[in-house]
Amino acid sequence: MDKILVIDDERVIRNTLKEALEYEGYKVDLAADGAEGLEMVSKEKYGLVICDIKMEGMDGLEFLEKVTGFDNFTFPVIMISGHGHVQMAVDCVKMGAFDFIEKPLDLNVILMRVRNAMEKKEGVAKARRKIKGKQTPAEGLDEIIGNSPAITNIKKLMSKVATSEARVLITGSNGTGKELVARGIHRMSHRSSAPYIEVNCAAIPSELIESEMFGHEKGAFTSADKQRKGKFELADGGTLFLDEIGDMSLPAQAKVLRALQEGKITRVGADKDIEVNVRVIAASNKNFAEEIRNGNFREDLYHRLSVVVLHVPALADRREDIPLLVSHFIKRVCDKENVPPKEITQGALDMLSEMPWTGNVRQLLNIVERLVVFTKDEDKAIDENDIQAYVIDMQSVM
Repeated sequence: MDKILVIDDERVIRNTLKEALEYEGYKVDLAADGAEGLEMVSKEKYGLVICDIKMEGMDGLEFLEKVTGFDNFTFPVIMISGHGHVQMAVDCVKMGAFDFIEKPLDLNVILMRVRNAMEKKEGVAKARRKIKGKQTPAEGLDEIIGNSPAITNIKKLMSKVATSEARVLITGSNGTGKELVARGIHRMSHRSSAPYIEVNCAAIPSELIESEMFGHEKGAFTSADKQRKGKFELADGGTLFLDEIGDMSLPAQAKVLRALQEGKITRVGADKDIEVNVRVIAASNKNFAEEIRNGNFREDLYHRLSVVVLHVPALADRREDIPLLVSHFIKRVCDKENVPPKEITQGALDMLSEMPWTGNVRQLLNIVERLVVFTKDEDKAIDENDIQAYVIDMQSVM
């Protein structure tokens, strides 16, 4: 069984944790501060580190910052503190911690979190071994079209976050391509060979979302004629993309929060838990500060989901990408319509670049498809007259 290192400047806490963990069969080493702990992890292989935040000498945050830079940083770190609050927990996870627990410590909670950390660590390690040497990072970015500073920054952040296990919240207006960002992160991740499951939270009626997310047993309700796995189970080992999570009901939010905290779900009508190893990526066009203030979204769930926040820019904020997007969409639509690739004049591109694009990239794709459909029998490039006839004039009567 993997060895655990406990770092805390209070002797009583160190010894209490050591006794409880050894009773569960773990081997345990102790360190009195971050400096001692840092020296020990540089020499010894640990399966888990439990570290207090507030200590004399090198505190837990400084230890965490240094240890995440080690080449052998493959072990989860659980941070503990008697001065805990939501922002501190978020900061710890952003820095690389696996979990955060407030003092006074409940030994049952500690042991549960330790088991959860160990199990998830092994699952991720297996996935990494399985696909080692087969990953092509660029594959996750090939659907993100554009070279503007805004989109280049998004690609850079996607590459960084993909190699971690951090949960990601993707924000942005409708039609900006949030689902492409989520899929790209999965394709570049260590879970890329495992399932990628999408859920549109806005499209599922509130009375069905619990069954959809967590599954149900046969006979759990009137129409439950057979057992069914939910999205969490189907995504086990892989990635679960919760699109439009801002539209999820409060009762469903509470159950999702429990699944994220404990790594367990319960099917509707069942009396036993099922452990799941899922990376959650969520997306929404909502203003979460406003939604939380109005009581429509749980603040604790928001902080669980938003370890990393990626904001996808509106098309109007990256107009220099429009020519590349238009060229990409023309080829795609021509292939779909089975017609030869069409050209587009610079004048037509200039007209498209000046439009307001309230519907973002999705609107641009729809308009390109319309232009190709109406001009596919014409042996000429799409020009300014086509933009006037099939875009501007059509929009004016809608």
